[in-house]
Amino acid sequence: MLGLTTIDGKWLSVKLKNYTVYYTQIDNQNKKEYLKIIDHGIRSVNDFFASHFKSDFDIYIHPSRQSLDSAWQIDWKMPDFKSECWMVASGVALKLDMISPKNWDKIACEHKYSESIKTQQLITHELVHVFHGQLNASPDFSNVEGIDWFVEGLATYASGQCDSSRIAEVKKAISDKKIPNILDNFWTGQLKYGLSGSLVMYIDSKYGRTELKKLLPFNKKSEILQSLKITETELLSDWENYMTKL
Repeated sequence: MLGLTTIDGKWLSVKLKNYTVYYTQIDNQNKKEYLKIIDHGIRSVNDFFASHFKSDFDIYIHPSRQSLDSAWQIDWKMPDFKSECWMVASGVALKLDMISPKNWDKIACEHKYSESIKTQQLITHELVHVFHGQLNASPDFSNVEGIDWFVEGLATYASGQCDSSRIAEVKKAISDKKIPNILDNFWTGQLKYGLSGSLVMYIDSKYGRTELKKLLPFNKKSEILQSLKITETELLSDWENYMTKL
């Protein structure tokens, strides 16, 4: 920790070895608690990929949804954007934005700070996006073709969100024959986390972590399939067989 600075009279910052956290005075009392969660997430990502983040990055802890929206409006060039209630964080190559986790209970749906495991997994999920973005041909994932399932599935799997309950939901959907027949539809609907996460879990199990990491630079579905030397139909069939046997 190298010290604190004030930016434009609003943001305070704390600089650590590979990242800088920006926060407001409201969160000064929460800073140490949040840093522990962030550090744990970074260690988890490093351990999963057996590698460190390629570049330094910034983390912004926003005191309100309005603050978060204003950042996304600028970054995404969408001046009228308003986030949905479940949206609390987003990570790309050089930046992670999040609403102050202790405010999730008041201003977000589906997320409770007191659910410590899920809170940790969510922040780790976004840190996986940061790691992935630093290696991807499209650092902010704005120029990708048909890999939403891989981007989100990787973050879901690597963060531990692809848990037993999600696996059970996917297995039931397979049994009920309610599985999408194309990859482009995996990151859709209520099962999108389980579908996408379990597909990346299968790739990791079948091809190994080294081969999984080789997919991170690709921003097109065709490149991923070519690297795995498999067709989309074959991949989905093999994944379904794998899931059925779990």
